[in-house]
Amino acid sequence: MAKFFGNLHLVLLAGLALAIVVIATAGSADGRVPDPNQIFRWLHVFFGITWIGLLYYFNFVQIPTMPKVPADLKPGVTKYIAPKALFFFRWAALATVVTGLIVAHLSGYLVQALTFEPPFTLIAIGMWLALIMAFNVWVFIWPAQKIALGLVDATPEAKAAAATRAMVFSRTNTLLSIAMLYAMVAFNGG
Repeated sequence: MAKFFGNLHLVLLAGLALAIVVIATAGSADGRVPDPNQIFRWLHVFFGITWIGLLYYFNFVQIPTMPKVPADLKPGVTKYIAPKALFFFRWAALATVVTGLIVAHLSGYLVQALTFEPPFTLIAIGMWLALIMAFNVWVFIWPAQKIALGLVDATPEAKAAAATRAMVFSRTNTLLSIAMLYAMVAFNGG
């Protein structure tokens, strides 16, 4: 059992297989075919939890804790933990946005939401906040983190400046996420 649970990829595959069984049996139990919109909503929520969960990990745990970590232990985070977390963070951001846009399209409100048409203002706010946040991940946070973590060559001064830039945009995303989550959860038009 420990060998199975020690392998993240196997656990994820088993979780996906279980989800497929639930989707197939729940749909067939009441005679309905699984709705693609439901499947994309599920994927959107899954990727969103991954993205925002990692955002909160960085902001609630890693950023405030790193100054307290002894210098000889910091490479454990900067060379091993942070790069892996940032991999899932940035790709979950992209997957969240893509599946969210698919959900809006399948629900018939993509254009109305992106253009703030009533009664889609609430989801429009959530979508635009999420788009800004994903932009921040790919254009500001990830490039700055590559420098700060030493994944690309840079001077110590450039690393420090990049760490500050990454933190500011990460905290900006944390700020935006609170309203974004409300808008996403409170919208009931889809």
